[in-house]
Amino acid sequence: MEIQIKRAYQPASPDDGFRAYIDRLWPRGLSHETFHYDLWEKDIAPSAELREWFHANIEGRWAEFESRYKKELQGNSSFAAFCEAIKDKSKVTLLYSSHDEIHNNAIVVMDLLKGK
Repeated sequence: MEIQIKRAYQPASPDDGFRAYIDRLWPRGLSHETFHYDLWEKDIAPSAELREWFHANIEGRWAEFESRYKKELQGNSSFAAFCEAIKDKSKVTLLYSSHDEIHNNAIVVMDLLKGK
């Protein structure tokens, strides 16, 4: 399976394959008519506590965020169900709404999926 990440604000492409939006909140400014996704898996987004802690110092807390978020995902039955739902897909694009393309939850999810 090929896995890639993409900001929710970038246009959909036929090359995206299966599009899974993995943030808890709807992307600000996008309408339900124009934002294309195949699955919205909000239950695998970071917990509110972890997200708020991380956003207080994104660059300084990135490594610790990765570690904590991976632990959350590994104990999350919704993440196991998500893995099952995408296992037969040839290409999956993980969609996220963060402005930060280097420090975001989709990178962590992609790393975990590639390790499976």
